[in-house]
Amino acid sequence: MQSLERRLGLFSVVTISISSMVASGLFVVPGIGFSLTGPSLFLAFIAAAVAILPAAMSKAELATAMPTSGGTYVYIERTFGPLAGTVSGLGLYLSILLKVSFALVGLGAYIGVFSDFNISPILLACVAAIVLLNIAGIGKVSSLLTAILAVTLISVAALLGFSEHLFDNANLKPMLSNGTEGFIAATAVVFISYAGILKVAAIAEEVKTPEKTIPQGILLSLLAVTALYSVAALAMALIFPSSEIAGSIRPIYDWAQAVGGGMIGAIIAVVAILTIINSSNAGVLAGSRFPFAMSRDSLLPSFLGKLHPKFLTPVASIVLSGAIIALSMVTLDVAKIAKLASAFMILIYMLENLCVIVLRETRPQWYKPGYKAPLYPSLQIFGLASGGVFLYAMGSLSLLAIGAIAIPGVLFYFLYSRKHTSRKGVLGIKGKRPDIIEKSEKSFAGVNVDFYETNLRSQVVVALFGKERSADMLIEMGLALAEKGTVEVASLIEVPEQTTLQDVVDEPAHIRSLRRRALAMTTDDGQSIHFDSIVTHDLSHSIFEISQCVHCDWLLKEWKGKKNGSLISHDPMRWLKSHLHCNLAIFRDAGVRHIRKILALLNDDKNDKVVLETVKHLGELFGARVILAKYVPLSAPEEKLDHEKAYLDRVAARISDKIETQIIQGDSPVEDIVGETVNFDLFMLGSQDHSFAANFRGTFDNKLIDKAMCSVLALHASSFTRAE
Repeated sequence: MQSLERRLGLFSVVTISISSMVASGLFVVPGIGFSLTGPSLFLAFIAAAVAILPAAMSKAELATAMPTSGGTYVYIERTFGPLAGTVSGLGLYLSILLKVSFALVGLGAYIGVFSDFNISPILLACVAAIVLLNIAGIGKVSSLLTAILAVTLISVAALLGFSEHLFDNANLKPMLSNGTEGFIAATAVVFISYAGILKVAAIAEEVKTPEKTIPQGILLSLLAVTALYSVAALAMALIFPSSEIAGSIRPIYDWAQAVGGGMIGAIIAVVAILTIINSSNAGVLAGSRFPFAMSRDSLLPSFLGKLHPKFLTPVASIVLSGAIIALSMVTLDVAKIAKLASAFMILIYMLENLCVIVLRETRPQWYKPGYKAPLYPSLQIFGLASGGVFLYAMGSLSLLAIGAIAIPGVLFYFLYSRKHTSRKGVLGIKGKRPDIIEKSEKSFAGVNVDFYETNLRSQVVVALFGKERSADMLIEMGLALAEKGTVEVASLIEVPEQTTLQDVVDEPAHIRSLRRRALAMTTDDGQSIHFDSIVTHDLSHSIFEISQCVHCDWLLKEWKGKKNGSLISHDPMRWLKSHLHCNLAIFRDAGVRHIRKILALLNDDKNDKVVLETVKHLGELFGARVILAKYVPLSAPEEKLDHEKAYLDRVAARISDKIETQIIQGDSPVEDIVGETVNFDLFMLGSQDHSFAANFRGTFDNKLIDKAMCSVLALHASSFTRAE
């Protein structure tokens, strides 16, 4: 199977992005903006760009992690599942088509410069022509993009150069003609001018070095169009009193006519017509991809995903797009179209910010962006908050816009989509899901592994998720815990729900190497290792199912504790602790190869028993010196200190006469215990059950796991009694 050739560089990305934005944003939107906020429109363009910046950076991150032609629809569907995918896909689809409708209404105004005929039939004929062009496959004439954009920019630059004598600072007063509310409303409406940012993600598969080119392209195109829009809006505000240009849907023509009369106005009108037609054609091409892609994902009827046998284009999807554009032009006025499209865009930008937060916090194995948005999560939170403010400023129309797509989308999902797809997004993976393990137990080497139908029995399951510091060391620890029993090594590869498990057929080279090394660890005294490569949609739930099927005593995995900089505490251990029917061993590898001295911390809870049994076994196995310890604050009375010391001595004597004891004292438990770990090779402790709130704050044992100066083995005793 061939993949798309990565051939687009930075210049091409910026050109495509800007070309898809300037049509409506430059030639139509300013008139509506002036009617809402007056001369301050240029500031509204800048404010909108600042509000869009978080989503732009989030989009760059998402595009480098999922460089597919589906763009934003794919990001939302993979993150939140098919219900959100259905609603957002339809929302994106309608927002693009409304933007095209808006641009074509402006096209009619510029055509009106040359003709007094009824414009409506002409516009409908344009829609029909664009639909036919897309059906025939002449959807993107890339050689014209740069030329048309260059003509547009030169024309605006020329107008600016010859406008200075018309500037009148008095026209800037009052700056906020409709107050703060009018300014916020105008800022919300001009969001439609930046819709071309979506285009960058849609072409991500074709971009060379996307981890650099995509964020650079998004930033440069956003800065360029913001400068273009704001400078043009300021020039028009200086030339015209707001009352004269407010509501005009051909403001650039009015500007050109004021500068050079009818001839210059006609030239600019031609430039506007070419730019709008080119942008509208690209909009139908981009819009028709959404029902086509959603049909291929079984979220929409299959006929929308069929290609014409001759033209190899999705005819049904293109025709549907043309019909929606025509209906919008006939039934809606230009201002309402702009507000509806902007409301959809704001909502999508908010969802993109939310996608980054969810994917960063849940940390699916497959999410590996080549570029990470800076200032996480503050940037995304700002994007969500500002988007909410603008939707509120748009009033009931924003609720109408969201409801108009959300309600039909939800109904369509439950009546059709849910019956044709079983996928789940990252947030949709909840509860026990045996379907995952049933689908995923497959050895890449060609040996089918069905944990449900075989009578496997392993003392220890070692779970490898691909990010271990040393998988070999983790397997060695698993052999130590097994006490001469069998060890099941499960190397898991997580793929998004949208990827069929059976499509992953080639075992990665690093897993083949790991398999060889793991099997070579089989000992001469009968201790054996089973190694299986497993493709899954959910790491934690799959490893839980494996532990259930092999009836293990221990599940061993590496965990480094709470990740610094996380918005919330993502702790998969919390779910495993509450569901596992075996003991859980959490290992943090500090690179220690030889264990000669072990510190075991007791905490007077249910885990102490398993800690004591395990440290005795490991001490004997490694020939290590073992020290049992408890923490006592310096402020504790002498009686407390004596009591804890006597308790440790009694426990140590019951286990072995070779085990030593130690009281750790201080004013700060975490720092004091961590400081003591400098003198040891392995630190063992119990890992307690925690509430969500405790995980959010950062738990005591997670802090110790994260900060200890040696390797750590945190043990959690199962709350279940296994029925053998």
